[in-house]
Amino acid sequence: MPAGREASSGERKEPNFFGTIRLLVQPPVEKQNSRLMRAMFHTVAPRYDFITRAFSYGMDRHWKRAGVERAPLPPNPVILDLASGTGDFSALASRHYPRARTIAVDLTERMLHLARERGIRQTVCADAARLPFTDRMFDCVFIGYGLRNFANLAAALHEIERVTKAGGLLVSLDFFLPASRLLRALYLAYLYLQGAFWGLVLHRRPRVYTYIPDSLRTFLSIDEFSRLLRRSGYHSVYTRSFVLGGIGLHWAAKEAKQ
Repeated sequence: MPAGREASSGERKEPNFFGTIRLLVQPPVEKQNSRLMRAMFHTVAPRYDFITRAFSYGMDRHWKRAGVERAPLPPNPVILDLASGTGDFSALASRHYPRARTIAVDLTERMLHLARERGIRQTVCADAARLPFTDRMFDCVFIGYGLRNFANLAAALHEIERVTKAGGLLVSLDFFLPASRLLRALYLAYLYLQGAFWGLVLHRRPRVYTYIPDSLRTFLSIDEFSRLLRRSGYHSVYTRSFVLGGIGLHWAAKEAKQ
């Protein structure tokens, strides 16, 4: 596993990972309706790579590259690029492991069309909560900015765990809520302003990218997600935190069952 901070597995009682206040906040309507989610990402697909760079302060590729390079995989790994977008993780993994077999999966066909245009050979349009793969098929599942968009995060993690080989890895990069309430409020306000600006400039619709902070309001912190991974069949959870806890990179190994 990569050098980094290992999430604590102490015996103290864990709070509800959604938090008391966040339970009062409704998830965005797009997250509750797969048709609306597809329509939204169909709209943003041509600008998706630009927006991920803008919202990650130009560091997106560096973080994804670190996620791939620090994942200890076999020489011929079978890799699932889940919520793939245009296939960044597939492309990076193929360069790092030339004999890898990568499969890009996304809910939006237009994203997968763009992935195929850049040379990603295997693509599947599917829901993360209903993956069309056999048990224990993949050595690693990469997820880039997809966790917040899963309508049922627990169901998606169950599916991811199911299709991952014993001892295999989950590597995820996503937005998270900073642990500090003050930083959380400032971060969300900044993302709303940035989202409204780019939505207006690129689509004449501020809502297109204010969805990002809207989806984040009901999400987790980095440590909360680490604890959820441990409860979902993973161990040796390592994390890297960026942007004062607003971006997190996780590496988690599935328990090696006998």
